Amino acid sequence: MDTLQTMPQSIESDSQYKLAVEAISRLRGNLNRTLLGKQSVVEMVIACLLSKGHLLFDDLPGLGKTTLAKSLVASIGGELSRVQCTPDLLPSDITGFSILNQKTREFEFRPGPVFADVLLADEINRATPRTQSALFEAMAERQVTVDGVSHRLSKTFMVIATQNPVESHGAYPLPEAQLDRFAIKLQVGYPDRQSELELLESQIGVAGDRVVSLETCFEEIELHEIQEMVAKVAVELPVREYLVNLCAATRAHKAVSLGLSPRGLLIWQRMAQANAFLNLRGFATPDDVQTVAGPVLELRLTGSFDDPKSTIEQIFDSVSVPY
Repeated sequence: MDTLQTMPQSIESDSQYKLAVEAISRLRGNLNRTLLGKQSVVEMVIACLLSKGHLLFDDLPGLGKTTLAKSLVASIGGELSRVQCTPDLLPSDITGFSILNQKTREFEFRPGPVFADVLLADEINRATPRTQSALFEAMAERQVTVDGVSHRLSKTFMVIATQNPVESHGAYPLPEAQLDRFAIKLQVGYPDRQSELELLESQIGVAGDRVVSLETCFEEIELHEIQEMVAKVAVELPVREYLVNLCAATRAHKAVSLGLSPRGLLIWQRMAQANAFLNLRGFATPDDVQTVAGPVLELRLTGSFDDPKSTIEQIFDSVSVPY
């Protein structure tokens, strides 16, 4: 079947769609060369990017999370800001601050690292709740307000944060309001044996950072144009009803104390749209909803259960699939 014929009429043209597919293919290649043997993780990272979401990595150090973030920025041709979160980090260290110009006697705004295309927040759970809250407005509205003045961020602004699930000394658990502003949570996990062998071989004779050699993928089409195309992927009423029924099931589950919020529901739909787009479809299906459910729900569901995957399976079992 010609996949172009399945795209909704809101997609502007076949040529624009082809450029988007080619750009995403190059991006996929870059990230898979960076993070060997983790194709499913790469697909979720790309879906998060295309859905204009923010990403939380909850995993051990040394698994390639930071390298993946750098590769993503190099691939989109954007600007990366990196913040190492510590207890003494202040909100102004992220958002920026106003300083008095001695010559003009006026306050001038000095933008912080949040004014980039991608903000990499390493070990975000080591920042105090006050500093974590500095990202609330930026993540939800893509703007920051300093001294009563609002400043717009990049159209494609994205937060990629990491946290170590093992070390708890000196860490502050992320509040639910912060977690709900992320689109998904991912675990990279250890690579398989073959991938580790390929990793060792790829670094022989390499003195620098292999991220530098990656090609920019979005030269012929802007990233925000693709994000707008993804937002136009059709979600028919039966699929929307399926999402709402699943959302209600998360709130009704006896082991879940805090179910899915309306914001989480919207993010789930956007992730499903992005997954459909990555699979060359102009419409979302129940399969798309199910594919992205784990990263979306594991981030948000809290309660008296030990295995979130099993709980999510129970939720899906309790709701009939529309078709």
